[in-house]
Amino acid sequence: MSVVVLLVVVGVLTGLTTVLFGFGGGFVTVPVIVWVDAAAGPAAATVAVATSSLAMVVSSGVATAATPRPVLRRLRGTAPLLLLLGAGGLVGAAAASFASAGLIHWGFVAYLAVTVLDVLARPGFLRPPSAAAEDADGREGFAVPAVLGLPIGAVASFLGVGGSVMTVPLLRRSGLPMDAAAALANPLTACISAPACAVFLAGTHGTDTRALVSAVGPVDLGAAALLLVGALPVVVLLRRSPPGLADRLHARAYVALLCLVLTVMLVRTP
Repeated sequence: MSVVVLLVVVGVLTGLTTVLFGFGGGFVTVPVIVWVDAAAGPAAATVAVATSSLAMVVSSGVATAATPRPVLRRLRGTAPLLLLLGAGGLVGAAAASFASAGLIHWGFVAYLAVTVLDVLARPGFLRPPSAAAEDADGREGFAVPAVLGLPIGAVASFLGVGGSVMTVPLLRRSGLPMDAAAALANPLTACISAPACAVFLAGTHGTDTRALVSAVGPVDLGAAALLLVGALPVVVLLRRSPPGLADRLHARAYVALLCLVLTVMLVRTP
C-alpha cells in the first residue's frame, strides 16, 4: 500500500512538472521506478525508462490537447523536426533495451549536470530576450532546428525523459516566456515518447522482468497506471486554471528542480 500511495503522489508531481516545466514526468518518475522495481535487478533501469515513456505519452498528450490553440500554432512548419524527434525516440528506446543500469544512470546524471551548467552559465534562460525570434518573412520562427530532432529524441528516449531539458532552454532563449516554452515542450515530448513506448511494448528485448507482476515487455503497466491516476487530474486542472507564476520565478523553479533531481540521482548511485 505504501508503494501505491508513493506512485500516486509521484504522479501528482509528474502532472505538476508536465504543465509547469514541460518535463512529461521522466525526471521525477525514472528515479522512483528504479527504486520501486528494484526486484527486477539489473533490469530495473530499463524498466524505469520504459515505464516512464508510457506515462509521458499519456500525460504529455493530455497536456497538449488542453493547450490553447494559439500556442500550438507556433508548431506550424515543424513537421521535419517532429518526424526526426520520433525517429530519435525509436533509436534511443532500442538502445536502452540493451544498455546497462550504470550507463543509463550516469547518462541521466550527465544529462542533468550539463543542462544545469548551461542554463546558469549562458545568458538567455533566467532572463530571456524581450521578443521571440522571427524569420526573414516576419513570421515567428521555431527555436529548435529540425537537425537536432534525431539526437534530442535519441538521448531523451534512452534516458526515459521527454527531451524538454534540451527543448525548453532553446525555446526560452528564442524569447518565449516559460509558460509558452513549457507548453510547446509537451507535444515535442509526445513525439519522442510515443514511438519509444511502442518499441518497449513490442517485446522484452532481452530484459528479464519475470519478477514484476504487471510487466509487458519492460513496461510496468501497474506503476504507469498509478502514476497517471495522480498526474492526469493535475494536468487538466492546471491547464484550465494556470497558476500564473511570475516568469523569472518560473525559470528559477525550473533550475531548482533540475538541481534537486540531480542531487537525488547522485545520492542513489547504482
